[in-house]
Amino acid sequence: MERTVFFAMAAAIVLSPAAYPQQGFFTKEDVIKYTPEWKGERFADGRPKVSEALLDRMKSVTLEEAWAVLRNAGYNHQYEDGWLVIHPDKVLVGRALTAEWMPGRPDVQRVVEEQGKLDHRIGAQNAWPVDMLQQRDVYVCDHFELKQDGPSIGDNVGNAIYARSGNGIVYNGAVRDIEGLKELPNFVSFVRFYDPSHHFGSLSSAARLNSTMVGINCPTRIGHVMVMPGDVVLGKDGGVIFIPPQLAEQVVKYSEITRLRDVFGHQRLREKKYTAGQIDTRWSEPIERDFTEWLKANENDLPVGRNEIEEILKERTQNQPRQ
Repeated sequence: MERTVFFAMAAAIVLSPAAYPQQGFFTKEDVIKYTPEWKGERFADGRPKVSEALLDRMKSVTLEEAWAVLRNAGYNHQYEDGWLVIHPDKVLVGRALTAEWMPGRPDVQRVVEEQGKLDHRIGAQNAWPVDMLQQRDVYVCDHFELKQDGPSIGDNVGNAIYARSGNGIVYNGAVRDIEGLKELPNFVSFVRFYDPSHHFGSLSSAARLNSTMVGINCPTRIGHVMVMPGDVVLGKDGGVIFIPPQLAEQVVKYSEITRLRDVFGHQRLREKKYTAGQIDTRWSEPIERDFTEWLKANENDLPVGRNEIEEILKERTQNQPRQ
């Protein structure tokens, strides 16, 4: 019988201790099964591994550009805003490692804690996914917007996240010790609230147990978005968009050609070579040819890497109609 996707804790029951370093509550096989359109490299836990080069290029993508590509591909629920942002002047980019909490329930908590002992997990549940982070991961966690007595991330856990990933978080809940978190220079983070309290997430505090972690590396709901492990996270300008890994390259390329066309169009308008009506519509073949020649003449001085421009020119040369 098929296991329920969203109650990934069931997978934890069958994990062996030796499998722990590679697997979370959602097994490697589960992650691969539910990310079938990714054909590239994967982490040992099954997560898609979008390349470092694409992550670097993703930093310049606007939320609108990413949204347009995803919407056109049928992904209508990938954007979420309404965040309290740590380091709002910076950009968050990385690969998602997900975690899911639910309101605390002692009987389920006992199962999870016992399985944690068998898997040789260290510390409380809020540390378990942190120990699995890789460089350039983003810890994406749904803590069901729990505020009072909810923060499972403070400056200690935040420092551990930062040490392992070099990145920040997207956290659908409250953090504490926010002044300490702000001291981490690239801990660019999107959270719901700040609250000075702390969460109670173990049976030692069963009388006040308020949350139980039921999934790691599983489908995770962040507001209106279903986030999958390995999604590319792009956070900037107060919003976060989650990009399926198989669309990351398409998003980047669309952004780069849009950026170049904008620079070209604005320059030609200032030069009065074309009218606004000519630029602000589908370009004619002469304008497209002018754009190609402009790329060739300026490829060392444009806001896109030379290698990427060479690739654009190659594609345009192959597709451009002959005179």
